[in-house]
Amino acid sequence: MDILAPILAALVGLAGGAGAVFVYNKKNENGGKNKADDLVRKAKNEALDIVSRARKEAADVAEKSKNEEDERRKEWKKTENRLSERESLLDGKLDQLEKKSERLVKQEKEIEDLKTEIRDIRVKQQEKLEKIAGLTKADAKEKLMAMTEKDIKEDLVGLVKKEQEAVKRDVDEAVQSILVTAMERMSSEVTADRTITALKLPDDEMKGRIIGKEGRNIQALQRATGVDIMVDDTPGMVVLSSFDPIRRQVARYALERLMKDGRINPTSIEEAVAKAEREIDKEVMRAGEDAAREVGIVGIPHEMLHLLGELKFRTSYGQNVLLHSIEMAHMAGMIAEEIGADKRVAKTATLLHDIGKAVTHKIEGKHAEIGAELAKKYGLPDEVVHAIAAHHDDIEPTTPEAIIVKICDALSAARPGARNISAENFAERMKDLENIATSFPGIDKAYAISAGREVRVVVEPKAVDDLTALKLARDIADKIEATMSYPGVIKVNVIRETRAIEYAK
Repeated sequence: MDILAPILAALVGLAGGAGAVFVYNKKNENGGKNKADDLVRKAKNEALDIVSRARKEAADVAEKSKNEEDERRKEWKKTENRLSERESLLDGKLDQLEKKSERLVKQEKEIEDLKTEIRDIRVKQQEKLEKIAGLTKADAKEKLMAMTEKDIKEDLVGLVKKEQEAVKRDVDEAVQSILVTAMERMSSEVTADRTITALKLPDDEMKGRIIGKEGRNIQALQRATGVDIMVDDTPGMVVLSSFDPIRRQVARYALERLMKDGRINPTSIEEAVAKAEREIDKEVMRAGEDAAREVGIVGIPHEMLHLLGELKFRTSYGQNVLLHSIEMAHMAGMIAEEIGADKRVAKTATLLHDIGKAVTHKIEGKHAEIGAELAKKYGLPDEVVHAIAAHHDDIEPTTPEAIIVKICDALSAARPGARNISAENFAERMKDLENIATSFPGIDKAYAISAGREVRVVVEPKAVDDLTALKLARDIADKIEATMSYPGVIKVNVIRETRAIEYAK
């Protein structure tokens, strides 16, 4: 482009001069010929100057391009030399790698040959040893294991017992310290309240009023309350019978009001029952709020507080369920503080753990499961829901708070006087404990003692050794846990006695 530009400029100049001459000749064909010649010469000279400069510039550009090309050729040559050197180095390294690979293959073959030779030597040695000893490898191994087991059996038994005692001692000390601390700080009545189901009649005339003409009044009262009323079974008493303690309490309040007023008829019965229901509803709500306030828990939904208050009129084996829950909540808070668990979750879960018992007559299922569903329904935390669901081992407790609820339930139910169990049930429980123990082989005798808190098992020493006795105690405990329902802890004590008797003659 740099060379063509001057040449094009010269050509354009010549063309312009020729054009000017042509135009001038056309205008002045007769009189301006000399002037035209001058212009032509001048244009030619200028064109020659332009061409001369263009050639010089073209020569300069060509020289510069040639120099640049020479420099590039030199760089290419250097690069080619470097690549050639690298190629030579790579070829040398490849040769070295091939030689190393050949040496490794040779060494691997030699190692494999040595392994084969060693295996052959071992086989020959084993055959010679078996021939000399007269025993196969399996027989020798069995004899050696039997001898070793016999030598270390007593040591193993002693070590296992020692470790068990050490672990039990450490665990028992920590647990006893925590539980004793909680129990020392918690005091409550030993005797539990019972729901009143009978009312004393002031006189026989009142009995007639309650029954009414053709039994009209008593029928209206039973229809309004849903409670069976018996006035002839016990002299001087009115007995109220219903599976629902709330209904029974409504009937009691209504009947007391009617007997005090003296006017008993279907209309007054309806009014008395309506007033009694309102009073009971207020009392239930007040009981739930008082319980939550007593243990220091706020934010429990209104519906849950109402169900909690209903537990005031429910008992379990003679133990008032609401008082049982309050007692548990206090203990749970103390234990949670000692072990660093969430105190609020533990107290809330223990206070509401039996909430399902308030509706078990309305909804099918276990009270722990029902209580967990209610807690989840009314938006309580998942930790509280889990602790309620797990307090009877229906599901595995996975949080410290759930384990605290389970422990407090056992403590509150197992303390002396908390619950009343009939003699028949007690005897049946003792018999079940002994039957479970004697169901295992090698048992000589089994006794349930300490009010069912301990099972003492005497084994046959020839049929059960020390190691088997340890396993037997664990198996009996597992079967008791799986098949029986009981408060507290049952101790399984397996006794093995070996007597050596000789006679001197």
